[in-house]
Amino acid sequence: MKVVVVGAGLAGLSAARELGKTGAETVVLEARDRVGGRVEGGELGGHPIELGGTWIGEGHSRMHGLVEELGLATFRTWNDEGKTLVQLGGRRTLVNGAKGAVPRLNPVALADLAQGLARFGRLARSIDPAQPWTHPKARLLDSQTFETWVRRNLRTPSGRAYFRVATEAVFAADASDLSLLHALFYAVSNADLETLLAVDRGAQQDRVVGGSVLVAQRLADGLDVRLSTPVASVAHDGTGVTVTTRAGQTFTGDRVVVALPPTLAGRLRYDPVLPAWRDQLTQKLPAGTVAKTFAAYPTPFWREQGLNGQVACDTGPVKVTFDVSPPGGEIGVLLGFVEGGEARRWQRLPADRRRQAVLDSFVRYLGPRAAEPTAYVEKDWSAEEFTRGCYGAHFAPGVWTSYGDALRPPVGRIHWAGAEYAVEWNGYMEGAVRSGSAVAEEIMRL
Repeated sequence: MKVVVVGAGLAGLSAARELGKTGAETVVLEARDRVGGRVEGGELGGHPIELGGTWIGEGHSRMHGLVEELGLATFRTWNDEGKTLVQLGGRRTLVNGAKGAVPRLNPVALADLAQGLARFGRLARSIDPAQPWTHPKARLLDSQTFETWVRRNLRTPSGRAYFRVATEAVFAADASDLSLLHALFYAVSNADLETLLAVDRGAQQDRVVGGSVLVAQRLADGLDVRLSTPVASVAHDGTGVTVTTRAGQTFTGDRVVVALPPTLAGRLRYDPVLPAWRDQLTQKLPAGTVAKTFAAYPTPFWREQGLNGQVACDTGPVKVTFDVSPPGGEIGVLLGFVEGGEARRWQRLPADRRRQAVLDSFVRYLGPRAAEPTAYVEKDWSAEEFTRGCYGAHFAPGVWTSYGDALRPPVGRIHWAGAEYAVEWNGYMEGAVRSGSAVAEEIMRL
């Protein structure tokens, strides 16, 4: 068995690694000059940072297993030794970081938010993440945006603001961009909405010492990975596949795994062309819009103020922040997310105005000391040629019910892998690894 893998992200590397264990011959073709895909390492103030995928959650068993197997270690996100700042509707509240990010609101707003979370949770638990389009009310749920549901089910401005900020933080999109069915699917795929937003026992619990990119780099050890080799086309017939690069190189095999985000997978040329429903699917799965911005300081000074560096605010451009300082707190590193519509506006600004807008947000949250970082860096993932957006794809209204059954099945000898294809922990590094392993098993069963 010979398999060509397109994409050296966590999904592609996991697929190649699992196939290699069975004796299959694999070659991994990667357009970038590095492995990792949407996982990328960087440096700020002499310490590593994660420009891409960052966190491993408590339930991310495959990633935790890989960390141990590959000789790496994790450490906890700074959380329970300080307060989280939540600002909705102009009201600032401090929340115990260990208890999540539900703010102190007036009794009416708090009751509204509580009933909204409970109602959303009940509905999400009724969705089958493997087949969300089979829900008895799938068409009704898929015919409306998440914003429509928020407006109908939350009565207070603070309750609505909470859900909108959560949507930006989770999907890097606005609530008006995605269908209600997709929001429900994503929540149940990742346990629940509270898990998606939480640190302790949540999706942002742990980080890899030295950066998550080390997982990708060590997965690549021993594999035949060809860097700086962007693929142009995939030909497939009853006997095999031929993958051709932009430079005209050809690689042949029995099967091909396209481990690219759906929007990029749709830009390859296929011969014969993909079925209409599969091609239409990739046209309708845009990536989110997000930039990660980092500012380094001599110390994590917010800890001295009793803060954990986490912010959730309904005023941008930075609405969510985290303390991503190195394990020993040798310096302070603050991460600010610019997401969704905020990012679409912010990314059009000149570099100096983008930087100033970010620092102005940091000052608004943490005080004047945030205005003078020793170093600053930003990463706009939608500007990346071989990514075109993060964190992952989102489904607009009507897509799950019209095309959902075309998402995961192979087309002839072409198989699909990536965080977007995962049934569990969809959209996370954990989901990418699970998807890669699942497609390897799929191929070996044939």
